[in-house]
This record gives sequence, structure tokens and C-alpha cells, in this order.
Amino acid sequence: MNKFLNILARIRDFLHIVLTSKITAFFSFTFVLTAIIASQNFFFQSVIENGISKKDIIAEKTLTVVDVKRTEQHKKEVAQKVEPVLTTADDDFIKNNLEMLESSIYQIRRKDVEPSVKKEELSILFDISDADTKAFVISFLLNSDDPSLREAFDKANLTLSNILSSGVSEKDFENNNVDEIIMENLVSNVSKRQITLTKAMLSQVIVPNLVIDEFATEISRKNAENSVKPYEITFQKGDKIVFEGEPVTKLKRDALRQAGYNVYELNWQGLMAIFALVVLATFIYIAYMKFFEKQFLEPRYLAISAFLAIFLATIAVVIPTGFSPYVLPIPAYVILLAIFTTPRVAYVAITVLLAVLAVGMQYPAQFVVTFLLLSLIAMVTISQIRYSRRFDLIKAGFIVSAAGLLIVLSIYVLEKCLIDVSNTLIMRDAFYIVLNGVVSSMVVFWSVPLFEGMFNIITPYGLAELADHNQPLLKQLLRDAPGTYHHSLMVSNLCEAAAEAVGANPILARVGAFYHDIGKLQRPLFFIENQSYFGIDNPHKNHNPRVSKMLITAHPKDGVEFAKKAGLPPIINNFILQHHGEGLVSYFYNEAVKEEGAENVKEEQFRYPGPKPNMKETAILMLADAIESAVRSFKNPTTEDIDNIIDKIIVERLNDGQLSDSPLTLRDIKVIASTFSRILRGMQHERIKYQELDEKLKDNKVNIPGKLLDEDLEKKIKQLEEPNRNPEDKNG
Repeated sequence: MNKFLNILARIRDFLHIVLTSKITAFFSFTFVLTAIIASQNFFFQSVIENGISKKDIIAEKTLTVVDVKRTEQHKKEVAQKVEPVLTTADDDFIKNNLEMLESSIYQIRRKDVEPSVKKEELSILFDISDADTKAFVISFLLNSDDPSLREAFDKANLTLSNILSSGVSEKDFENNNVDEIIMENLVSNVSKRQITLTKAMLSQVIVPNLVIDEFATEISRKNAENSVKPYEITFQKGDKIVFEGEPVTKLKRDALRQAGYNVYELNWQGLMAIFALVVLATFIYIAYMKFFEKQFLEPRYLAISAFLAIFLATIAVVIPTGFSPYVLPIPAYVILLAIFTTPRVAYVAITVLLAVLAVGMQYPAQFVVTFLLLSLIAMVTISQIRYSRRFDLIKAGFIVSAAGLLIVLSIYVLEKCLIDVSNTLIMRDAFYIVLNGVVSSMVVFWSVPLFEGMFNIITPYGLAELADHNQPLLKQLLRDAPGTYHHSLMVSNLCEAAAEAVGANPILARVGAFYHDIGKLQRPLFFIENQSYFGIDNPHKNHNPRVSKMLITAHPKDGVEFAKKAGLPPIINNFILQHHGEGLVSYFYNEAVKEEGAENVKEEQFRYPGPKPNMKETAILMLADAIESAVRSFKNPTTEDIDNIIDKIIVERLNDGQLSDSPLTLRDIKVIASTFSRILRGMQHERIKYQELDEKLKDNKVNIPGKLLDEDLEKKIKQLEEPNRNPEDKNG
């Protein structure tokens, strides 16, 4: 019981140390990043305290500053003077009013009542202040014949149509301009009495038909504001920008900022706000990794992410105020992190980092939009490059530059439609963004090996270098264990094809296969593929099965030692240790059973120490290693033989539980089996025998012209042709 409690206590202490170290690392990073962003207030001399200048500041160069306050005031004044934009409303109701008036007049004329009653009713319809005019209108409407009345209404309708087409506003009514509007729109050939009648009738029905178009009015006012040229104040070299003790206005702050002085006063509340933002952004990044990219939660990947973020923030702070932010090497950050992790991780990282920098450094919105879009383009571009060709990285830089140029010009062209933007500013930022993309790719090109060594992370570029057959360890393998070397080459082809088929890392699978058996360099003659090359008898005949098992199963451990001495990345150790998993060394197990009896031999005693494969690539290697060896043992295997061997070995590994820790699915295994079959059929193809040469070899009558060979090589060939040659020559 006490022993169990001691174990629990040790586990608790270990977890406490781990959690404490993670929390410490988290807050250390957030404190450092906050300090860097806030330090912009201390890189340049602070000259303002509580809004008052601490000393006289003299301009060391000519400065032109926009008086924002005065410019905005003038814009408001100009906008207020813009007349509202009017638009015609639905005016059918005005025409209906005239029709109703006409109908009412005809009804009154047709009534069988006294004329005085009719006059009274018409008097109610017409609200005319002038008594004589009113009497004339009523008399005409009652006493005129129908054609004359019809003509009067027709003239009134035509005049109303003219008035409505030009429009009547509220302002016209306020200024009593209705009569003038009627006169301006009268139809031709109208007599004086018809003019009086038309004015009388239309004045009863006309109402304003023009209303304010709010949207058009706002656009008109905005255009008027944009037409206002900014008020600019120029400080010549030697002029005093501010005097000691002078309140610093916004205009003076802008001038000081152009002169390179810090004008921000970051108090403790500001510091805490930046710190909170940094903590939130860091937490979002880690949460994304935890839920979507768990494999990159290792300290080395988090360390390079933190280092690059701090480095980028430092550059952002060091850049002088007023200098173009488009020189920030954000594309280099994205490309580097994408190479060491994945493009998705890099994009999430730059998104949260840009949010922090934009707030902390007060970057404009167009800058943030530009680099968010550019980072997305860089992410897609870097995912398509071929790591075997380093020039593809430079080409990616040119693509990023072209995309950046297009984005920057598009944003500035849009801004130029709304405000006055200097062409010099546009050309400057366009030049910087183009230069940024190209230089970023070059920086990445030279810095990848440096970061690989610093953080002990292997990248596809590092893997491509390890795949070079001139690597010292591979050359040693070729020299001391040539059978193992050629076996590794065959296995690497299988692994690469299968990894690509199931979405694993084909470069990693290939390189891991190259080095998986380097432990055999410790005792190469104890492995059958090398014995036939050197022409020796099997040395295991002189050892009992248990000793032979120890010699065979030691090669993964020996391989790790070789890998450490050669400086191979740690991920290669996974291929060395896991390619046999905890598999059974069946040959020596069966030999031991024959010698000692089944009751005296346990399978556990004849298994590899493991661990089992826990990556797709190492699981593929386990299958490829066993299948290639088995197929090689057959002489001219048929397609059916190859498929049977593949199925048998895969089923054995599944039943033995050797793939239980790997992420391979049954569908993946099916695809891998199909890929292996296709590749092995190509490796085991038949060749046409050269009968004439075969007969000469049997008769030992091969003659090679001496002129094709140097003297030493010709002597060696003659020695090989001697029937009683020295057996030691087999090693030559």
C-alpha cells in the first residue's frame, strides 16, 4: 500500500512540475510580447507629459502636417451648404384631386336647386381670397356652356401635367410661389379668363410632389466634403514645433510624430489592456492547436512559434514612426512557420498576431487587410511547392510579391475614389510590398537550416538533404552492409508510394526507410542479406537461438546510437525503434522450441522491445520491411504469390496487435496493400535471357577486349575467370 501511495505521489509531483512549467512558459511569453509592444513608448524620447510639452522641439527637416481639426470643420460647413436632393414622389393623387373637383362641379351644375344654393356649394369648393376673382370663377362654372367648361378643364389638366413633371417642393409653398409655377407651366393659346380659371382650380389641388432623397443627399454632401482640400501647415527646418510648457494639440502631435518622437502616453490601464489581448490571442492559438493540430503542441513547435512572434513584434517596434509598415516581414513569418508546422497553423498564428499588432501598434485597417489576404495567398502557395527543388521557395516569394502588389494597388485605387491619396505614397508602399515578398523568401531560404538546428525540428528541406545518398551514414551502410543498403532502398520506394496514397508524409516515410536499419552496421554479418554478399556462412549456426535473438533484436537500439552520433533528427529514431514494433522473431523462437521444448520457451522472450508504430509512416515501414524481405526470398514470384505474401503479413501484424497504436484505418491498409502489390510487381519483372552470353559464361569463355579496360581491371577480370580462384576474392 505504501509503495502504491509513493507511486501516486511521484506522479502528482511530476504532473505538478509539468503543469507549472507550461504555465510559466505561457505567461513568460505573454509578458515578453506585451513588454515588446508597449516598449514603442520608450524607444524614442517621450516629450509630452500630461498633454504639456516638456521642452522646445525644433524641426530638423521640413515637415508638412494636415490640420485635421480645421479641415474637418471646413468639410462640415461645405456639407451643410449642400441643398437637399429632391426626387418626385407618387403624384397620382394630385391628378385624382383635379378629377374629383371636376366631377363635383358637374354634379352641382346638374342639381335642381336654386342658383344661390349652387353658388354657395361652389364657394365651399374654392378657397379664393380675392372676392372678384371668386365671383367670376363661380359665375363661369355655373353659367358657361359645356364645351367652354370642358375646354377649361382640359387646359387645367395639361397645365397640371407640366407642373408635376417639373415638380413642386415644400419650399415653393413656403415662399408662395404656386401662382408663379402655374403661370410658368401654362399651355399655349390660353385666354385671360381661362388663365384665371386654371389658376383657381389648380391652386385647390396642387400639393408638394418633391421629397428629399436622403441617400442621394448624403452622397452629395460626402462628395462636397471630399472636394475640400486639406489644410496643411508646414514647419520649415529650424522652426519650433512646440515650446516648453505649451499644450500639445493634435496638429502638434502629428508634427512630432513625423519628426520621429513618441507622442503616446501608455498608462497602466493601457498596459493591462495590451496584456489581456496578448493572453487572449495566445490562448486562441493554443486552443486551435489542441483541437485541430495536436501533433504541434510539443515544446519545440511552440518554442519556434513564440520565437518568430517575438522576433516579428520586435521588428515592428524598431521600425521608426512614420515609416511604411509594409516592410514588416510577415510573409517570411508565414512561410517559415508553414515549413516547420503546416500552412494552416501558420495562418492561424499570423491572424491572431496581426490582431495584437494592429491594436498595439495602431496600424491602419488597409494594412491589416493587405497582410491577412497576403498570408492566405502565402499559405496556399507554400502548400504547393516541391521541397526537392529549393528554387520553388524563391518562386513562391515572387508569387507573394505579385499578389501583394495587386492587393495594395486595389486598396489605394479604391481609396483614391473617396479621398486624395498621394501617388508617391502609393508607389512607395507598392515598392515595399514587392520587395517584402522576394526578400522574405530569400530570408527563409537561408534561415531554415539555422532554425532546424536551434529547435531540433526536421523540415521537408532537411529530409531532402538526409535522402542524399552521399550522406556519410548511408555511404557507410553501402560499404559495410550493402545487402541492408539495397534492402533499405527497395523499402523506401514502397514506403514513399504507400505514404502518398494514404495522405501521410511521403518524404518522411522515404527518409525513415533509408535509415531504419542502420543499427545493423554494428554487426552486419549477422544479417542474412549481407552474408551472401560477403560469401560467408551464417554465424548464427555457432550460437544458440537465445543469443541470436539478442543479436538480432539489438539493431534498433544500436541504430539509435548511430543516429545520435550522426546528428540525425529525433523523428528518425521512431523509424529505427518502431519498424519491428513488438514483433516476434519467429525463426529463432521456433529454433528455441525445437531445442528446449515448447513448455520452456515463451513468446515474450523472443519479441522486439518495441514500441509499436504510432505514426502512419512508421506503420507503413513495418509492413514494407517485412513484405519486401518476404518477396525477395521467393525466386521469380508470380502476381498471385506477391498478393498472398502481402495479405499474409498484413493479417499477421493485425492479429498480433502490432498496428493497434497506429492511426491507420482499414481503408488505409487496403490502399497500402494495393500500392505494395503494384510496386513489387514492377520490381520483380522478368527479363529476357541472353542465351549466347549464358552459354559462354557456362563454358567460361567470355573475352572482353583489352582496349575497353585499363590493365588493372583486365587483370581482375582474368583472375575472376580462373576456375580455382582464391575464395577470399569474393569479398573484393
